[in-house]
This record gives sequence, C-alpha cells and structure tokens, in this order.
Amino acid sequence: MSTVRFHQDLKVYQKSFENAQLIYELSKSFPKEELYSLTDQIRRSSRSVTANISEAWGKRKYEKSFIAKLTDSEGEARETQTWLQFAFACNYMNEAQYNNLHNQYNQIIGMLISMIGQSEKWCSFSPMNREEKNL
Repeated sequence: MSTVRFHQDLKVYQKSFENAQLIYELSKSFPKEELYSLTDQIRRSSRSVTANISEAWGKRKYEKSFIAKLTDSEGEARETQTWLQFAFACNYMNEAQYNNLHNQYNQIIGMLISMIGQSEKWCSFSPMNREEKNL
C-alpha cells in the first residue's frame, strides 16, 4: 500500500486524467460543426472529472465538502459517458473506442463511489490513517 500525499497520487485521478487526454485526442477528429457543441462538451466534462477530484482532495478537512466534490466528479463522469454515446451514435468513433472509454468511466465511477463510501478514512488526518488504499 502506498502513501497518498497529493491528489496526483490517487489512481482515480490518474485514470481520469489519462482518459480525458484520450478524449481530447479522439475529439480532434470530430466534425468542425461539432466544435462548440459535442466536442466542447465532452472535453469539458471529461476534464471536470479530474478537476473535481483535485478540489475534493483539498477539502478533506470538511467531510461533507469532500463528498460533495466527489459527487460532482461522479456526475461529470456520467455526463462524459452520455457525450460518448452521442459521439458513437453520430459515427465519430468506432465501437471499440466507445466501449473502451465507456468501461473506463464505469471504473472511474466505481472508484469515486468507493471513496464516497469510505469518506471518513480519506478525511482523517491521524497518523494511523496516513496509508490509504490508493484508489
């Protein structure tokens, strides 16, 4: 078990960042007429998953705020899945790309739900709880 000292150490942060980057690269090939709609929306929501995890980490002193930011992150992950579904339906990505990203976001959602369910462990600053499960 590794010590989580910074939000960048969290596996869920790393996974969400990596997938936001994949979406960014993939969305470069979306049609120009989608630039201010689907392209912008899917980029924003995927990046917001990661940003909300960062904010949650900074609010660990206040468990309710921590949970609220993780809940926001979960909502953004679900929104990203919806935009992925639109992109697939519009034939902007193939089935393998869609399935991979959709499944990655299911894993991210699961990790966030786990953190929310164990919020007291993440919000404790006692030396006994310094070594957290690296999600």
